[in-house]
Amino acid sequence: MKSPARRARRAPYLFLVPAITLFLLFFALPIGYAVWLSFRKVQVSGLGLGAGAREEVWAGLENYTDALSDSELLHGALRVLGYGCIVVPVMLGLALLFALMLDAERVRLAPFTRLAIFLPYAVPGVVAALLWGFLYLPGVSPFHFVLDALGLPQPDLLDGGPLYAALSNIAVWGGTGFNMIVIYTALRAVPAEVYEAAKLDGATPLQIALRIKIPMVTPSLVLSFFFSIIATLQVFSEPTTLKPLTNSVSTTWSPLMKVYQDAFGNGDIHAAAAQATLIAVATLVLSFGFLRTADRRTKQEAGR
Repeated sequence: MKSPARRARRAPYLFLVPAITLFLLFFALPIGYAVWLSFRKVQVSGLGLGAGAREEVWAGLENYTDALSDSELLHGALRVLGYGCIVVPVMLGLALLFALMLDAERVRLAPFTRLAIFLPYAVPGVVAALLWGFLYLPGVSPFHFVLDALGLPQPDLLDGGPLYAALSNIAVWGGTGFNMIVIYTALRAVPAEVYEAAKLDGATPLQIALRIKIPMVTPSLVLSFFFSIIATLQVFSEPTTLKPLTNSVSTTWSPLMKVYQDAFGNGDIHAAAAQATLIAVATLVLSFGFLRTADRRTKQEAGR
């Protein structure tokens, strides 16, 4: 018979079996299959008709070289870079501002305000994009009717340069509340004695916010920035949802839209797998690079 000590040592692993099984089936296996597909291609013989005319063969790095030289994928990456330069700083800046305001003394209706700021995060991304898309559309937008009644110009936010601001607004509207809750929770964890000591030293509320609160919630800001980068690199639902409303959004506006178009529009699943793998690798490199840089700076500041 097995000893009680041996059974106790094996018990944690038995509890991990369901989680490990789900991880392998729905995460590791699909990723591995996508990587395997990225090294394959379809070879067509003759006119591509008849049995054996289309054969899947080993392609090596051909799909990756094609992806890296694909101008549409590069332009999509540049568009997402410009989109992220608007979304990330504005969203985190507003989240930090709202968290500091809610953490201030004598705030009225704080629970209602927190809920009101967080509520847009509960709206699905597709629904939010549709909502804002019709608010942007000149023919049905109430804002355009108001501007027309006032005799003011009516900008088309779904065309040209304003499109970046329109897409960024959807992301900021939906993501600010979540990041605000993360930062606000970190603020509430700061001991009250720290603030009392600062007040006794004559610090103003602004000085407390700049010199105590913001440095204390830096880890939360780093975490929010980390997740915001990942979400920005994976932007898909907003431009895809707005595409039927404007000609300014192409089927390859973002890298993930390019992957989707190649896989399900052009039927080239192998090229799409290579592009998806490159996007995943770029996301990992940028994320872990940022985390290591932030961790190194934190250690340097702690050592001073």
